[in-house]
Formats: sequence, structure tokens, C-alpha cells
Amino acid sequence: MLYTLVNSSQNWLVERGLYPLVMVLNQLEFRAFLAVVMGFLLVLAFGNRVINWLKKQKIGDAPEFYREDVNKLMEGKAATPTMGGILICAAILVTALMLADLRNAYVHIALVVLVWLAVVGGFDDWMKLTTARRQTGRREGMLAWEKLLFQLGIGAVAGFFLFQSGVADDPVSSVPAAHVLNLPLQRTYAPGMEPLQLESGVIVLGMIPFVLIATVLIAGTSNAVNLTDGMDGLASGCLITASFTMMALAFISGRYEIAKFLNFPYVPGTGEMMVVGGAMAGACLGFLWFNCAPAKVFMGDTGSLALGGLLAYIAIAIRQEILLLIIGGVFYFEMASVMMQVGFFKWTRGKRIFRCAPVHHHFHLGGWSEQQVVTRFWIMGVVLAMVALVSIKLR
Repeated sequence: MLYTLVNSSQNWLVERGLYPLVMVLNQLEFRAFLAVVMGFLLVLAFGNRVINWLKKQKIGDAPEFYREDVNKLMEGKAATPTMGGILICAAILVTALMLADLRNAYVHIALVVLVWLAVVGGFDDWMKLTTARRQTGRREGMLAWEKLLFQLGIGAVAGFFLFQSGVADDPVSSVPAAHVLNLPLQRTYAPGMEPLQLESGVIVLGMIPFVLIATVLIAGTSNAVNLTDGMDGLASGCLITASFTMMALAFISGRYEIAKFLNFPYVPGTGEMMVVGGAMAGACLGFLWFNCAPAKVFMGDTGSLALGGLLAYIAIAIRQEILLLIIGGVFYFEMASVMMQVGFFKWTRGKRIFRCAPVHHHFHLGGWSEQQVVTRFWIMGVVLAMVALVSIKLR
């Protein structure tokens, strides 16, 4: 809104000599890092008010892990309010509306994904936390298939419109880079060609496989982040690293010369994902202020579903789904641990691979303190992000 207002009234500002005061907003990099600051400050400014309101509404999470040993470890969190994700999502939404280019189709879809999944997660949280008022002794939210249906739905919708937004006839490179499947260590473009031409062997996706990949990745990442959100600061800390990494990748994707130099898919318009990624990083930083141990608030499904989906959306827009699997390795490890545990338990009729799943509880029950689990998972997230960034040059 602020950027759009400055852009649309540029002539008026120039005539009155005011444009030099605001011209810095035309620089994408400035707006992206300003988004980090704004997202952080918005959460910090309204954090205590929202937390106090949640406490007054008695919206407190009394988690049930169906394991006596885990329940005992987590019993101190029973009075901590949840649904703190409304802080993060609201900060991202306001920041993006203020600083992103609202004429950009990629921004439109990003905000729809954010709001859609935040509403689904918020409804799920509310059902869980108010069930006791309606039916004593129960703590069940939306059914798993109901939640998954909404996640798959927004994944399909976002995938369809992303495919349509991709520039099939890019006036600069003359290739459909917005639809390629970017594999690890594979060059996108043939070296020395001008205009750019796709390297032989690069896979260009049609609409159906593109939408299928988007659907699975958005729904899967949304659930993966949700499963990771089980300890003070764990999900928010890992999301900060992933968000900053996505900012860097969006910067490359939206810059022709840099994308050409690194043999990286150039997708015009996706540079604005820097602003969205910056808003997410800043909002998560602000939330970590309240969510670090001992946590004053949890993000709940309201935040985790929306942030996971938004992270996946950015990766799809800039054609880096495979790199997301590395960057978000902690999230996918958590999700894989649950799938492996459930499958092995059913197959062996009662045996387990891990002490408890998601896997952060496995390490907690194994003797690591909660702070050790969280910090070491953060370290893993940073290392994986560095691996992903280094791999860009190895093409």
C-alpha cells in the first residue's frame, strides 16, 4: 500500500520536490529488509496485548500426547496460551500490504495462501480449545481429513494460478523458466547463449504435474511445520532461517543478470517474494521474543499451518521445490518420523522406531533437555540452509 501509493503518485511527488525523501522505497532490497524490521516491530508492539487477551479468554492449551512420560515432561506448559500465530500472520499481512507491490500476481496468491491456512488453523485451534466447554474431557479439533482437504485445496488453487502467472514467453530469456523443475546440481540455461536457452535435459512441467507438485508441497510443508511446533521456540527459530534463505533465493530468481550468472531459473516478478519472505522472517523473530523458553505463547495451528504453506508457496514460485526439501530438512525430518513411526507400529503390531514421534520428543525422552533439542535443531536448520545456498554454485 505504501509502496503502491508512492509509485502511483511519483509525478506529484517529483513536482513538489518530495520524491527524494521516499525514492528509496523503489529499491526492492530496501523494502525487503524494511519488511523484516516492520514485521518484527509489529509483533513486538502488539505481543503482550494479544497474549493478555488470550489469557483473559482462557484460550490456553492443555496438550494431550497420549503418552504418560511425554505428558509429564510437558505438563508445565498447560497454562500457556496458544493461537499466537494470529500475531505472526497479521504482522506478515500488514507488512506485505504496506511494502509489497500490490499489482504483482505472486503477492496476491501469497496473501491468499497465508489467510486461507491461518483461518483453517485458527478454526482448528478454537475447536480444540473450546471443546471442553461443549463436551467435558475432550480435546479434539478438526478431523485430520477435514484439515487436509483444506490444505490440498489451497495447494491446488495456488498451483493453478502460479502456473498461469508464470511467463511462458519471457521477453528476456524466451524460455518458460517459470515452469521448469529445477533439479539439484542441474544448470537451467545453456552457457553462452543470448537470449537464454534452456539446457538440454531440463524438465518443463505441464499444468497437471505443476499443480500436483504445488498441491503436495504446500499441504505437506504446512503439516511438517505443524508437527515441528512442539517445543518452545523450535518451529519459529527454524522458520527464521528458512525465511531468510528464501529471501536470498527470491533475490536471485527475480534478477536476470544474477540468475543468468548462477544458471538459476529467472522468473520475472518473483523478486517481490523477498518482501513476503522478509515479513515472515521479521514476524517470526518478533514471535520468538515471546516464544523462547519459557514460552509465554505458542503459535498453534493458526501460525504453523499458514507459515509452512507460505514457505512452500515461495519455493514453488521461484522454482526451488527441491532446495526447499533441504532448507526445510528439519520440518520434513519431523514429518517423516511420524510417518515412519505410525507405519512401523502398524506393520509390527506395536513396535516403535523412536521413543516418541515427532522426533524432537524422541531426543527429549532420551535425556536431552528441551533447550538442547531446540538449539541443536536450530543448528541443523542453519547448516542445511548453507548447504542449499552452496549447492546453487555447483551447477
